[in-house]
Amino acid sequence: MEAEWKSGESASRGVIFDLDGVLVDSSAFHFEAWQAWADEIGLGERVTWAWFRQTFGRRNADVFETLYQEPPSAEQMRRQAERKEAIFRERARGRLAPLPGARELVEALHVAGFRLALGTSAPRENATMMLDEIGLTPFFDVQITGDDVTVGKPDPQVFRLGAERLDVAPERCLVIEDAAAGVEAAHGGGMAAIAVSTEPSNRHREAELVVASLGDVGVDTIAALIDARSAP
Repeated sequence: MEAEWKSGESASRGVIFDLDGVLVDSSAFHFEAWQAWADEIGLGERVTWAWFRQTFGRRNADVFETLYQEPPSAEQMRRQAERKEAIFRERARGRLAPLPGARELVEALHVAGFRLALGTSAPRENATMMLDEIGLTPFFDVQITGDDVTVGKPDPQVFRLGAERLDVAPERCLVIEDAAAGVEAAHGGGMAAIAVSTEPSNRHREAELVVASLGDVGVDTIAALIDARSAP
């Protein structure tokens, strides 16, 4: 049974969640959106499932570099990214659900007094829509999205900014990710990390804990990992 954490004991602890693959699985809708967008501009043959698996979770600016021999101007990329994300929201809205254990863990951490942040490469409009769709918006104190950062994971900028806006020291924060780049970013920011993966492999070996779903981790475990990381 989980210990009953008092708010005063947990207020100095923060948990930063990635979004896609951790709280919700939107990959199928993103793939559909990339295919539809690419067909519109004549790049359909380049958007394969293998390509998508390699680029999913990266910032759009980085993804475009894999599609063009000569990337378009910044303004053209901005317009194309907006179009692709609009298609995604059209296809995903009303069809999203939280991943197993996500709601229960988020609610338990909130009740225990932990400070919660979102740390995602997704554009803000997407992140807001997805959190609203799965009913978790009220539990997050801070949302850091791809619109707030200038470099993507594995750079730790997104998580450092999350800790700063939570007003919690980085060593008192824990990141929950599904990607090796996210785990690397967490450690680069001085934070502990839990990796969510149904296929644990060497790419997640650096995480302090690897779980198949958020249903396999609780408040006690997260508190202990944070305390161990920040111990003198």
